[in-house]
Amino acid sequence: MSQPDDRPASAAPALWGYAAVRAVGLAVLAVAAAVAGEDALHRLKGRWDSVWYVRIAEHGYGHEVTLPDGSVHSDLAFFPLLPALERGLSEVLRIDAATAGLVVSWAASLAAAWGIYAVGARVAGRRAGVVLAVLWGVYPTAFVQSMAYTETLFTALAAWSLYAVLCDRWIWAGALCVAAGLTRPSAAALVAALGVTALATVVGERRLSVRMAVGVLLAPLGWLGYVVFVAVREGSATAYFEVQAAWGNSIDGGVALVRFVWRNLTGPVPLAGVGLCAALALVGWVVWLCVRQRQPLPVLVYTVAVVVISLVGAAYFGSRPRLMMPAFSLLLPAAVALARLRDRTLVVVVAGLALASGAYGAFTLLGAGPP
Repeated sequence: MSQPDDRPASAAPALWGYAAVRAVGLAVLAVAAAVAGEDALHRLKGRWDSVWYVRIAEHGYGHEVTLPDGSVHSDLAFFPLLPALERGLSEVLRIDAATAGLVVSWAASLAAAWGIYAVGARVAGRRAGVVLAVLWGVYPTAFVQSMAYTETLFTALAAWSLYAVLCDRWIWAGALCVAAGLTRPSAAALVAALGVTALATVVGERRLSVRMAVGVLLAPLGWLGYVVFVAVREGSATAYFEVQAAWGNSIDGGVALVRFVWRNLTGPVPLAGVGLCAALALVGWVVWLCVRQRQPLPVLVYTVAVVVISLVGAAYFGSRPRLMMPAFSLLLPAAVALARLRDRTLVVVVAGLALASGAYGAFTLLGAGPP
């Protein structure tokens, strides 16, 4: 009898493959940092959003920064699960919160790779599941997976929640969604996946089990709980959304994205705008491939919702590929295609992708712009 897709022995090739490509990325960063006279480890645990998470872990919420234009950036924009884990781990292991953040992120990255494999194997077979986990590790912004960021933690929770739905384990799915909702605002995509799947089951099969109902009711509680916490703390029902708007992360339906692309098309380097259009067209094409692949409804709804959430906000354009990274099933069509290759050819292709991803990660981490 074959082993279930969620067993460690079954997932071992995916975990080893994922660890190998991330090791390549870290090695490229280490070499580039040494050449530039920089501290690679500091870049991983002490840049951009990771600094905010560490401050929350050490001092709790309440920190604000006023920018020269008068706008206020509040730490209430950051969800609490990662800093809570950083604080708890730092106290248990007697390490600083920044290092604890790396430990959490790296452990979560393996959990994410395992969950991604489990979903991919259930949908398209074990070889495709292995390739899917490895491809996630060579995603262009995969360097963030090695930083003290929430991407790995959220992706792990989302992948295992989706796997639980595919296995009809609705209470587990809902509980994991609660944790995801305490990690990132994009958990709304996971809530939608569970809700739409349950609705389709009720309509199509005319059944609603108690477990399904409990799972669906649990799903939004993490996200809603934090939004309510901010509302009570700030004395305004819309406080969380106001905090996000002050960071420039309000939902504008894609207006900011269109304006950014148009500025590039009509600017001094129109080819940049053409490249942006090509990138957006590629995302649309990949989503279409996912639909044609007939991915299971919860996986497809989650994927599309993550992509939409990543595009309809007014956030900095450069962060959008990172925001899409948890939508791991975007890589499933490519994983199925690559799984047909011979082992030697597949290793060469993956090695090339790992080096390219590592080079881009080193360039970004050692540069000035946020991921």
